[in-house]
Parts: sequence; C-alpha cells; structure tokens
Amino acid sequence: MCIFNLFTGKMKQQMKPANKNERIIPAVEHIYLEGPKHRIFELGFAWRVFREFIRAFRTLHFVGPCITVFGSARFDESHPYYLAGVEFGKRIAALGFTTLTGGGPGVMEAANKGAFENGGQSIGCNIKLPFEQKPNLYVHKTLTFNHFFIRKVILVKYSFAFIILPGGFGTMDEFFETLTLVQTKCVERFPIVIFGVKYYQPLLDYMRLMANKGTIKHEDLDLILLTDDYDNAMKHIQVYISQNYKIKTRKKLWWLLERN
Repeated sequence: MCIFNLFTGKMKQQMKPANKNERIIPAVEHIYLEGPKHRIFELGFAWRVFREFIRAFRTLHFVGPCITVFGSARFDESHPYYLAGVEFGKRIAALGFTTLTGGGPGVMEAANKGAFENGGQSIGCNIKLPFEQKPNLYVHKTLTFNHFFIRKVILVKYSFAFIILPGGFGTMDEFFETLTLVQTKCVERFPIVIFGVKYYQPLLDYMRLMANKGTIKHEDLDLILLTDDYDNAMKHIQVYISQNYKIKTRKKLWWLLERN
C-alpha cells in the first residue's frame, strides 16, 4: 500500500509483511456451519440449497435407473483401479443402467469413460473444491454442486446399486453414509459392492471387530460384498435388481420444466 511521508511530502510504497500461513488465493468462505446467523442469511442459505436441489432434480429426472461408482480422484489412467473403473462403467452400460459418479478425475472419470465409450449413459455430479476436483470429459450430463451433502443425496437418490472402488476420506464418507442408510432401512437394501480385496480387507476386518464388540450386528456385514471378481460383482447386482424390480417406461411429465 502507499503512505504519505509528512516530512518529505513524498509517497512511498510500503509492503505489507507476508504471513507464511496466509493463502495467496483465498478459499470460498463457508460459514453456514459456524452456528446461528442472522435470519436473513439463514433464509438465503435455505433458498440456495433448495435451488441446488431443484436444479439437480430437473437435470436428472429422466436419466433412467443408475448405478453409482465411488472411488479416488487420484489414480491416473495407468493405475489398475482406474482400469477397474473403466471395466465397471462398460459393464454397467451393458446392463442397461446409467453410470453415475462424482464427475471428477481418477476412478470417477474411469467409470464415466467406460460407460461413455460403450454406448451407455454417463452422468457426473461434480463438487466445487479449491483443489483436485474438476469435471471429466466423459459425461453426457454434468452438475456442479456447492455443498457435499446435496451431492451425496443425489448420488444415492437415483441409484439401485453402489460400487465402491479404493479411495480416501471422500470415498469412505460416501461408502459409510450409503451403508448407514441401508442398515437403518432409510433406503432399500440396495447392493453395495466393495471392489479391491487387498485394499479393503483391513477395513472389513475392523468392521468384524465392531460386530464382535457389539457396535454393529454381525448380519450387517451381509449388506456388503467384498470381491476382486467383476463377474461376481455384476451378478450380485443383477440378481438383486431382477428379483426386486421390473424396469418399465415412465410417461414423461415435464412439470418441473426439465430439459428434454
């Protein structure tokens, strides 16, 4: 900033000392979880959430039954788990279902790519982040959300099965929230497939410990299938859907002015 020297009558440029912890590019200020705000702010936030939900409902209302694939954004195209994502996208397309992912890179891109390149519908639900996350190119429709909780609702709402590939905190969050919804019967007992025995075996062992300690029931472990076999995973999904649902064409009523 510039200051005026009273003694010399000249302007001098004074540099503000840099704080080594200060962000060069400030992140978006998320203050909606910081306790009560002014009622006008709370009303505005509620309205923004409502608009984001309605936008998602309008965009995805006619995409057809989906299978959601969760997994890390950090695997590149040569990684075995990326290739696994491509294979699942391909097989979901062959089953006649829409592939739904978080819409970013890594496993999400892989599953979208597998569906996109093999005649299937491919949908991405992206999230605004200051790093890492950006929409991939292998989607027919894409949405970008401001809030994780809205995105997670949409990733569950339209799906009849869930495939969990290796991932980090975000994948664990999505996996356990979906599992909790099924366990508590808040949603139907949709198939949950965990792919990657070597990666997920320690997690399953800890879940068995939880069952032994009484914090979950032993039968809760039956809600998931851990496998390394594509055929086994897809058969598990296909059997459940064929036994419990009949796919039929729904008359399209454009009451929310959905995009055709």
